[in-house]
Amino acid sequence: MRNGEDKAKRAKGLTEEEIAAMKEHIEELNADRKDGKAAALSKIEKMPEPDRTLARRIHVIITSAAPDLSPRTWYGMPAYSKGDKVICFFQNASKFKARYSTLGFSDKANLDDGDIWPTTFAIKRLGRVEEKRIAALVKKAVN
Repeated sequence: MRNGEDKAKRAKGLTEEEIAAMKEHIEELNADRKDGKAAALSKIEKMPEPDRTLARRIHVIITSAAPDLSPRTWYGMPAYSKGDKVICFFQNASKFKARYSTLGFSDKANLDDGDIWPTTFAIKRLGRVEEKRIAALVKKAVN
């Protein structure tokens, strides 16, 4: 395939970042079976700053607010699950070259509020107000 054809094919399919995330997911399925917490903490420690500091704090907030959730990885991101169902995850800004990190909740999270509600939250910095809000969201998500 010529270079131009290859680029056109990729434009219609997955991006390089998405392909890398899928490969990471396959690897982490094997790692999580052994030790999900170690895998999640390893992902956090490999993040560049300021993502690493933010992810460390998010990890503490989530594990304190919902000690029943198990840390693991999910598509290359630190995630927290109940049984085998991911409830929430942290996506660092540098992963997809975004301008902010996100805390996301899966459809398994109990955040329902009428017919429309947010499931992903942009995070640039954490203060006490933001930490309390995250803790409340996580508690609601698991109850």
